[in-house]
Amino acid sequence: MRVIRRAYHHTKIIFTLGPATAKPEMLAQLIRQGTDVCRLNMAHASHEWTREAIRMVRAACETEGRQIALMMDVKGPEIRTGAVAEPIQLVPGETLELWTSPIPGLPVPGIHRVTVNYTGLTQDLKPGDSVLVDSGLIRLEVTAMSALSVATRVVIGGELGSRRHINLPGVDVRLPSLTEKDLGDIQVGIEEGVDLFALSFVRSAAAIEELRALLKEAGSTARIVAKLEDQTGVRNLEDIVRATDCLMVARGDLGIEIPFEQLPLVQYTAVKTCLAEGKPVIIATHLLESMVENPFPTRAEITDIANAVRERADAVMLSGETTTGKYPLECVSVMKRIIEATEPLNTSGLNLTVKLTTPKAKLVRSAAVLAQELGNAAILLYTRTGHTAFIAAALRPTGIPVYAFTDRMPAFRQMLMLWGIEPFFIEFNPNDFEDTMTRSFQALVRGGWQVPGDRLAVVTNTKAGERIIDVLQIRTVE
Repeated sequence: MRVIRRAYHHTKIIFTLGPATAKPEMLAQLIRQGTDVCRLNMAHASHEWTREAIRMVRAACETEGRQIALMMDVKGPEIRTGAVAEPIQLVPGETLELWTSPIPGLPVPGIHRVTVNYTGLTQDLKPGDSVLVDSGLIRLEVTAMSALSVATRVVIGGELGSRRHINLPGVDVRLPSLTEKDLGDIQVGIEEGVDLFALSFVRSAAAIEELRALLKEAGSTARIVAKLEDQTGVRNLEDIVRATDCLMVARGDLGIEIPFEQLPLVQYTAVKTCLAEGKPVIIATHLLESMVENPFPTRAEITDIANAVRERADAVMLSGETTTGKYPLECVSVMKRIIEATEPLNTSGLNLTVKLTTPKAKLVRSAAVLAQELGNAAILLYTRTGHTAFIAAALRPTGIPVYAFTDRMPAFRQMLMLWGIEPFFIEFNPNDFEDTMTRSFQALVRGGWQVPGDRLAVVTNTKAGERIIDVLQIRTVE
């Protein structure tokens, strides 16, 4: 009789909640399809909507009998133009003045004027700098400065509406890491038990430490995802990766802030750096942008996702595709198909660039080698904090399922974003670990993950007199 095990893939899928998906029946289908993390974009979210959304996701998880993690993506500091009475039509060669104070006097013929919400603009810019407006659709060049305004020449024109986003490529802006809105949103996330906080426009490790101190003071165990979005962040990439729990290559703003031809290299370097430091990495933005309106992806998008999988990123993320898109379920299905078709092509073996500094970490590597050499085997871990699972994921044991059992729900949900990790929640028996292990085997067989006779490389600890020692065992599923 041929045994069929449950389909298994390493790369995780993140979707963003929005009008297209914030419905119980749609959430249930997304969870059923195998998404792993739900992202809450706080750019325009109210506290009331956020609380309702979190509870809706949790309720859908209970209904489906499968948990997913919640990631709150805080808005972060941003520079925007002010309100305009009616859209301004900008023509190349015209002058546009950016004012950091209310615009004085009467309109000047031939000169357009708008306010900007960042008072430091006049100190940060200099003649010759570029100013990109509305996701780079409008390009300006700084020509002159004054105490309260910046004069620019329109290089690429277009229609300028109210409150358009501004990017300043290559400019070290002095905005705070967390705004008042961010602090309020984070407090809501802490109260509602959010698992991950994504921090926007991370420019240095100090921004991560600021958020970490805030979470620690509030008693939150949530992990931090640093978003790589500008040139300063790219320059400080290694320090940021060391300080954070996870990195997100947020290619939307990043693709505007750096020369676009450098984006593939920055993505590759970011993934490589995370692999060396043993940190998870997410590839985000525009992976299936055409499917916001169309039921099928472009060939370029298929290749883009496949490249992220070949680079061995931990997760790929959907944004507009699942917030306002017409085909959210189809997007998840497309991602799964590409992941499942591409992962067998990864034959690079274990990630030997990761720095293993503890005996326990090296024991996990031994388990990975053992499982691969045994053939048709898996790795079984027991963890309370998720730390051992982070190590296993960083090693990238291709083709080897890694089952991580924990008795703590926060650790369970945080492990959902890790490459190749399938977490399980189980009550540990402190007096009889063999009982805990037997129930673990039963859960794997019951779920179709393993069948009797399969072998497992089990990493655990045991008592030796008064000492606790780490142990690697070969066990057969009964």
